Amino acid sequence: MHIRTQLISLWLAVFFGAILVGAFLAFPGFFPPMSPATPADEVAEFFRDNAPMIRFSMIVFDVCGIMLVPFFMVIVEQMKRMLTPTQVLPYAFLAAVATGTTLFALSNLFWLIAAFRPERDADLVMLLNDMAWITFLAPVSMLLVQCLALALAIYLDARPQPIFPRWVGHLSVVTAIALVPSAGAALVTSGPFAWDGAISFWLRIVVYSVFLVVLIVVAWAAVRRQAAEEKALANDAAEPVGAAQ
Repeated sequence: MHIRTQLISLWLAVFFGAILVGAFLAFPGFFPPMSPATPADEVAEFFRDNAPMIRFSMIVFDVCGIMLVPFFMVIVEQMKRMLTPTQVLPYAFLAAVATGTTLFALSNLFWLIAAFRPERDADLVMLLNDMAWITFLAPVSMLLVQCLALALAIYLDARPQPIFPRWVGHLSVVTAIALVPSAGAALVTSGPFAWDGAISFWLRIVVYSVFLVVLIVVAWAAVRRQAAEEKALANDAAEPVGAAQ
């Protein structure tokens, strides 16, 4: 059953991940990303004009984003199977995922609250919009822990056939490095490091999305191997009984 549960979790990740992509494309604030330099009255006007679609996008983000948690737990389960000196790393990965999903949900709520009463004072709408964008893009610590804990676990895995290929560890390190500059979203209001910039927004979104797709693929292969290994062990354990009979 635990193999089947892991496979179901991976299918859920594919299904809800596809819906998340649709919600990302539907959110009017991403194409193009709203500039941090946008005046308060224009920000308020944006939320008044697009309130229904913003509400829809953020509710979908909130519901479908949390539905990726079972997928991350599959990664934790596979990390625990790695032959490493300690079990600290999978729990560090788990804690980082919990922190990341919380911040993701908070950013959705800030956008949703801004669209809930778009007629309120423009400065308040702008404040909520700032909080949403900065919460969405600037925090990087939990993603660094996630990527580096996974990479270190892969490098330390002493199994004859590693759970995840070593190149996934390299990808995790590269992903961590690529995500660091998005912290600039909380520091500047223009240029590539601003929240609408090529580095803080597009590089972060694209790199982390690729990372997640790769994790789904390698996790699927790892679970399939786990099923085969456990079946082989069960057959080996049954052979002496059959021979005795």
